Amino acid sequence: MYQYRTKGTCSRMIRFDIQDGMLRRVEFEGGCSGNTQGLSALLEGQPAAEAAAKLKGIRCGFKDTSCPDQLARAIEQALAQAEGKR
Repeated sequence: MYQYRTKGTCSRMIRFDIQDGMLRRVEFEGGCSGNTQGLSALLEGQPAAEAAAKLKGIRCGFKDTSCPDQLARAIEQALAQAEGKR
């Protein structure tokens, strides 16, 4: 299970797994409950790299980031770590 401490968002932490390149068990700690639950449900079983590409750069109001953008950054970091272990 990967853990990522968010920066600049209402959520504080994101946890998720990547199995065979697919996202599993995406969980947000904090944030807008309905939005983060919906995002988690939609991403279950989706290719991690594709999800990151779609979510990267999404902003929340006047902020430079968002919960989806933070998840994209977390996924990219996790994929880079996994690549480094090969």
